[in-house]
Amino acid sequence: MIGSRKLDHLKLCQEMDVEYRDKTTLLENVHLVHQALAGLSFDGIRTETRFMGRRLKAPLLIGALSGGVEEARDLNRDLAKAAQRLGIGLCLGSQRPMLEDPKAAGSCQVRRWAPDVPIVGNVGIQQAAKAGVGRLAGLVRSIGADGLAIHLNAAQELSQSEGDRSFPDGSAVLKALSRRLPGRVMVKETGCGISREAASRIKAAGVRIVDVAGAGGTSWPWVERLRSPRRGTKRRWLDEWGIPTAVSLFEVQGLGLQIVASGGVRNGLDAAKCLALGADLVAMALPVLRSHGRGGLDGVVGFLSGVIEELKTVMLLSGAGDLQALARTGPVITGNLKEWITSRRTRQRSRR
Repeated sequence: MIGSRKLDHLKLCQEMDVEYRDKTTLLENVHLVHQALAGLSFDGIRTETRFMGRRLKAPLLIGALSGGVEEARDLNRDLAKAAQRLGIGLCLGSQRPMLEDPKAAGSCQVRRWAPDVPIVGNVGIQQAAKAGVGRLAGLVRSIGADGLAIHLNAAQELSQSEGDRSFPDGSAVLKALSRRLPGRVMVKETGCGISREAASRIKAAGVRIVDVAGAGGTSWPWVERLRSPRRGTKRRWLDEWGIPTAVSLFEVQGLGLQIVASGGVRNGLDAAKCLALGADLVAMALPVLRSHGRGGLDGVVGFLSGVIEELKTVMLLSGAGDLQALARTGPVITGNLKEWITSRRTRQRSRR
């Protein structure tokens, strides 16, 4: 059943409108200031960074798409080859099937095609709590990964007729896993964003990397309803639930976490805005999947190469010669994003 659900997800994301319809990332309210006398050369723009102990040529991860099902083998192979060619990272899809059947590891065995870049395994918090640290470390070791992402997906599960209805805190397993894999554990949402309260608890558990995966990109509650023969055509409130990506980036600032921005990031301008808001890296999934559907490996490489070129173009026009300079540019914040930030900061101050 799990394998069938994973294949449904891939097919729906390839073919259907699966993104938020009303809610946006609010990155449209982030404005980078043009610097007409930047004095920079495009070829001199530096985008190198590090993630989980490995060097990246650009601050970019291919986000989680699929894992643990045989039909995803070719997709994951091509994603690994693209990551290696471009010098970026790869987060695999859920390894939950591997917890039930170790033979399902085949589709995640991609290290041979990406020997030099970070590869991150992935499993849900519910499964992590049940599996225990030893088995989780085994998931990482069995595919030669550099670390493990623990994904949070309560809204998605509640949208499944067969989904989970109990959601353990998970702090105990995160603490134990962080001790077992120091600096190699990432907690990620699946499209609903990370609040400051949640980020503080994640940090207290010893985790040092968080992927906000905010609202405005793929709506996984809507994807799950598309799987249902009784879905109807009208979206429900749950399909639009979550913290917009730009808001979530503000929420997790200043906690000493390495921040990955994902959720509706679609081009190099979006990526630059996220990095200017404090993200250390950016992850993209849906547009990568669709690029693969159109052109296979070459389609993925072409799309992501374009994203990196766009990012460097925005950096030059903003007067940022490297990622550290981009983080210091101080973007202008307007509209609904400004209202979100003001309201949340007022609320947080009132609680002190």
